[in-house]
Amino acid sequence: MLQPNKLNAHDVIITTSQLIITNFQVSSDAVILVAELLKVFVEEATRRAVKQADSEDCDTIDIEHFEKILPQLLLDF
Repeated sequence: MLQPNKLNAHDVIITTSQLIITNFQVSSDAVILVAELLKVFVEEATRRAVKQADSEDCDTIDIEHFEKILPQLLLDF
C-alpha cells in the first residue's frame, strides 16, 4: 500500500495508469477524435510559431518561438 507522504512521480503515474485501465473504456471513435484534435493542435502551434519567427525576421524556428505562442494557444484551445 502506498503512503500519501511517500509517493514519487513514478508511483503516481503507475497508479493513474492502473485507474484508467481498470475503470474506463474508450471507444474507437473517441480515440480518433482525440488524435484529430492533437493533430490540429500541433498544426496550429506550428503555424503560430512560424508566424512568430517571421515577425522576428528569423530564418529558423526555435523553441523560444513556441514558448512565446504557447500561452495564447492554450487559451484558444
